[in-house]
Amino acid sequence: MQWLVGVDEAGRGPLAGPVSVGVVAVPYRFDIKRAFPGVDDSKKLTEAAREEIYIEALTRARAGDIKLCARLAGALYIDRYGIVRAVRRGVWSGVRHVAEPENSFIKLDGLLKAPPEYRQETIIKGDSLEPVISLASVVAKVRRDRLMKKLAAQYPQYGFEVHKGYGTRMHLEAIGEFGLCGLHRRSFCHLHNSIDSLTSQE
Repeated sequence: MQWLVGVDEAGRGPLAGPVSVGVVAVPYRFDIKRAFPGVDDSKKLTEAAREEIYIEALTRARAGDIKLCARLAGALYIDRYGIVRAVRRGVWSGVRHVAEPENSFIKLDGLLKAPPEYRQETIIKGDSLEPVISLASVVAKVRRDRLMKKLAAQYPQYGFEVHKGYGTRMHLEAIGEFGLCGLHRRSFCHLHNSIDSLTSQE
């Protein structure tokens, strides 16, 4: 069987939490829009819509109709090796998990690259233009958001369940009051001289 594989990431820019790479493989001629009505770039969808699509994707994956995975790299890895390497590691690991080079074609969003042994195409704004990438973006986003909600219980003072680690005013004010916690990407937070400088960029 020939497979079409979509790849996208979520959480590149937050101050806290992991970056997530979603990878989805569907058979050629699989009608993604029919199977997942309304699928689009995850950022354009409501949380409820993303969850509905994700649950359907899991159901189809368990039935063997499609394949999917998410690879996450946490704050410690990002601080040690950088966000670019963290994303690349997730892409390469995820693609190799769901697809074989001889029977797959990879479509990736933005500037992402699959391992060199795969036939591939990188598409700017692919998460909006290519349904298989859109589906991967939903997988990446939902997996990351679910984890951030779960981790929020360990750090209730930061409100991670609300902002998911992005640099909102609520989050910045919590950092100002409580400092950084184990989920924060110190390399991201320390790019700024102070919390006031972060806040001024909103």
